[in-house]
Amino acid sequence: MINTHEVENQPPPREGVDEYTSNVPLVEAVARWGRGGTDVAGDEPSSDGAGPAASAALVEVGRLVGSAAFQRDAERANTHIPVLRTHDRWGRRIDEVEYDDAYHRVIAAAVGAGAHTGAAASPGPGANVDRAVAFFLFAQVEPGHACPVSMTHAAVPTLELAASGLQDEWMPRLLSRSYEPALGGARVAGGGDAAKQSALVGMAMTEKQGGSDVRANTTRAERRDGDGGAGGGPDSWGAEYGLTGHKWFCSAPMSDAFLVLAQAPQGLSCFFVPRVLPDGSRNVFRIQRLKDKLGNRSNASSEIELDGTAGWLIGEEGRGVATIVQMVTRTRLDCMIGSAAGMRQAIAEAAWHVRDRRAFGSMLVDQPAMAAVVADLALESEAATLTAMRLARAYDVDADGAEQAFRRLATAVSKYWVCKRGAGHAAEALECLGGNGYTEAFPLARRYREQPLLAIWEGSGNIIALDVLRVLDREPEAFEAFFTEVGSAAGRSPAFDGALAAAQGLARELSATVAETAAARARELTERLALVLQGSLMLRFAPEPVADAFVRARLGGEGGAQYGVLPRGTDVGAVIARV
Repeated sequence: MINTHEVENQPPPREGVDEYTSNVPLVEAVARWGRGGTDVAGDEPSSDGAGPAASAALVEVGRLVGSAAFQRDAERANTHIPVLRTHDRWGRRIDEVEYDDAYHRVIAAAVGAGAHTGAAASPGPGANVDRAVAFFLFAQVEPGHACPVSMTHAAVPTLELAASGLQDEWMPRLLSRSYEPALGGARVAGGGDAAKQSALVGMAMTEKQGGSDVRANTTRAERRDGDGGAGGGPDSWGAEYGLTGHKWFCSAPMSDAFLVLAQAPQGLSCFFVPRVLPDGSRNVFRIQRLKDKLGNRSNASSEIELDGTAGWLIGEEGRGVATIVQMVTRTRLDCMIGSAAGMRQAIAEAAWHVRDRRAFGSMLVDQPAMAAVVADLALESEAATLTAMRLARAYDVDADGAEQAFRRLATAVSKYWVCKRGAGHAAEALECLGGNGYTEAFPLARRYREQPLLAIWEGSGNIIALDVLRVLDREPEAFEAFFTEVGSAAGRSPAFDGALAAAQGLARELSATVAETAAARARELTERLALVLQGSLMLRFAPEPVADAFVRARLGGEGGAQYGVLPRGTDVGAVIARV
């Protein structure tokens, strides 16, 4: 009798993998830029591979996220999606979102590893790189929870502008690694062990009528008397306001507090809005509905209404955008890190499949057409990883003025490019698995739906490209620092040298062009800048066969419009070996 249900020629589950040490470009980046690494601009990786920065903590995270149990939690968090509970059984308004326990286990692990505020809790050279790696590893397997983790990380520099009392009560909670699922802002006032429970901080900026144009916001903020008002906040928290209006997108609404933009008498201003007030009562924070999204299912995104909601001013009235910009800049960086993490998941799953799947008489990885596709996907992933980690290093506390100028421009161009490339990369990797890749039983279907979000979040393509033009017009020192960094690779490749000259020429041309004409070419400039940055990093830090293939394919015109068209003579085996 023939058994029709024997399972043959199917790769085993990709479980029990150390996602950190198996990622060679990531380990090398940590050795170079992480704690104990070379320095900001060092062109040589550590000779011992992992280097002193490859701490046991990162290895532990790599093993955790590669475990079967963590992967099951990641899947469950996306299939048992958040549910909105507006009222309790007695009809009282509670505005809570109920998550599956798997989601809480995932985010507790990320917070426990310092993927949120590890760099701020222990600042120093390489701190942001080590934190970025932890964030990268968790986001690689379960990206939805990365939203509140990223926002909490990014909120730190903005909260540093708040009144001293507000900082004293909330900063220790942002830096804490002890995750607590329930809302409980009143714990802070009580002190003791309870005060050590972590807090997650989100942001609420966009509105129906404005979207990315936050200056069109209509939510208003009215100053309250000095007696604490409805919020009952101490005087040391600063000026208290009542906020009234709506927010069209508010992600992770169960965060403990939010940074909110609203129109005060002097203009658009930034406010700190806790979910639970100092006296233990709930702040007015009405969750109207949860968004039904294409992906990012484990993370709740919502529409909210504010009605006299207590908020405390951060910074100056009328300076809301300037106050919150440091948060936005860091979440843009995390969008790029998250996209790079998604690329790593995609290429890792694709390479795993083709190495264990036989078709037409040989293993898929040994067939030239498939090998070229996998190699091309690997090039994209490595370039994105290098870019993410180099930029993370530029955010460390020892970053000088040139580094800060470099990151101002490089964050924008890299966010644009890497996040844009994510969706196509996921689609091609999914195709490597054939029909299996298109089913929800395998993680790449989820990744395919996830990647477009990061190109939208914190500024879609046009917003980012126009920001690059603003830098060109108002901050020429950022372009100078950028081209100084990128120019470190000059003379190593004719293709790179030509692309660098073209990018510099276009920047000069647009700087002397009227705004409307320049705007029409903003994407072209941003793309050229992103590619020469990646080309420079690859030439300086990747092995010669890998760097050569990338530069010739992406900058020299020898690659194709789709993945799998590589320059003649590419050492495909050397590229794939990096996976």
